[in-house]
This record gives sequence, structure tokens and C-alpha cells, in this order.
Amino acid sequence: MTVRTALAPAKINLFLHVGLVDGYGYHPLSSLVAFADVGDRVSAQPAARLSLDIVGPFAGGLSGDGDNLILRALRRLGEATGVGEPGLKLVLDKRLPIAAGLGGGSSDAGAALKLAREVLALDIDDAGLEAVAAVVGADGPMCLRMRSAWAEGRGDLLTDEPRLPPLPVVLFNPGVPSPTGGVYRAYDAGPVASADRPAPPADWSVGGVIDWLSAQRNDLEAPAVALTPAIADALDAVAATPDVALTRMSGSGATVAGFYPTVEAARAAAVALADHHPTAWVQSTRLAAQP
Repeated sequence: MTVRTALAPAKINLFLHVGLVDGYGYHPLSSLVAFADVGDRVSAQPAARLSLDIVGPFAGGLSGDGDNLILRALRRLGEATGVGEPGLKLVLDKRLPIAAGLGGGSSDAGAALKLAREVLALDIDDAGLEAVAAVVGADGPMCLRMRSAWAEGRGDLLTDEPRLPPLPVVLFNPGVPSPTGGVYRAYDAGPVASADRPAPPADWSVGGVIDWLSAQRNDLEAPAVALTPAIADALDAVAATPDVALTRMSGSGATVAGFYPTVEAARAAAVALADHHPTAWVQSTRLAAQP
């Protein structure tokens, strides 16, 4: 049988403005998200029943049964298309850290949904697939699209942003998780900002976008650092590399992104960081309109 494989790219919040929690427990937000050319790999082939095996360097923290986001999404897909539980054998090669602020689980589910549609020739359009992806959370539809976009509302109101240039970036994870729920609770306990959407950059060059990002913020960075001091060390480590133009935590952490003027500068920084922090996860990548 033919095996299909897809990249489930890391999602990066270039900025993240968060407002006051509403009566339903949701936070309004404004963000510009982009996707890296590094991520997990999801493979799928037809089978008699639905199954998921997990391999790779970060497989240990996940289970291939129960409420795994991939399985949750595929079961909802079966309901939406009327085929029942999809007959697929899937393998997740888990290369992204867990609870890292990279949208890994949602991206895995998005890749699996698109593979399932292809492998099983399911009759469902992109809009229908996005509705299915929402079962994994607000990140679901954006991670299914895998395109740079402005995200507003609860993160579910998406506007594609094709002007984003390829941004040379180093991703640095200190090897500790940063649970999203705890970070949001810590944020709610302190001064709350607003989910304001800034005017877009006047200059869409790499330097222009980085300069513009420097005027934005990640409102979850301070509470995440308070809960997980290793994030502060990660920010300092990346900020100390030559030629870095901006250092920012992604999502609710613990991954930190360093932005560089050139691919060569980013690669050199990644090598130096990996040498000095052998237990950290370090990747040089590019963030673009589409990975």
C-alpha cells in the first residue's frame, strides 16, 4: 500500500496580544502567525481500522490512543463525512518538543486530516475540513491551513497574510514544558493588556518586518517566565548571540525565537547555541507565508 507523508510544521506567534478573559473562559487575542520549515512528520496509509504509532525524539510524552488530537480530529472527520471511524494506519514522527508554544499537536492533527482526505478520497472541501479541525481547539483551523495569517477573536478569525517574507529564525527550547492553562491563569492574575491589532508593517522586507515586530509584544511572556524561569535563561541565551535582531517567546512558551538578518547568521547562532546548551532543542529555520 502507498504511504503518504506530510510535514506538520511548527507554528510561531510573531506577536501575541491577549485581552481580558470572557464569561466563557476564552481570551480575545490578536496575533500574526507563521509556519517554520521544521516540524513533525505524519504518515498515513489505508488499513482495516484506525491506529496511531508515535516515534521520534519526543514520542515519550505522548500516547497513541485515547484522546490524542490526531485521533480526535480523524474521528470527527469520520462523523462529518459519514464514513465512520476512518480506516487508517498513521505514524507520527514527533520531532517538536511538547508543551512548547509551537502548536505541535494542532499541526499534527491538521496534517493528518489532509492526509486522510487524500488517502481515503473523502468528499469534503477545505471549509468543511477547517470546521472539523476546530475540534482540537482554536489553533486547529490555522494549523490546518499552514499559511501565515492574522488571527483574531479566539484565534479562529483568520486573514491570510501572503506578504510575509522568509524570516531567518532560530528556535530554542530549554527542555522544559510550559503548560498553556497555567500560563493563562497567571496572566489573568496580573495586569491584563488588550487584544489590539496593530497596523501592518509599512515595509515588508526582512529588516522592516523585524523592526515592526520589535514594537509588538507577547503578553504571555512575563507570566510564562514567572512560572518557568528557564524561559528567561533561554531568552538571555538567544539574545546573546551575534547579529540577533529580536528575541521573543512563541505562544505560551517555552520555545524562544531569535530573529536574524540573514540565513547564515541564524545558522551560525544555532550552532553556537547547540554547542553551549547541549540539552536544549535548537533549530535554525525560516518562517514564511507557507512552509
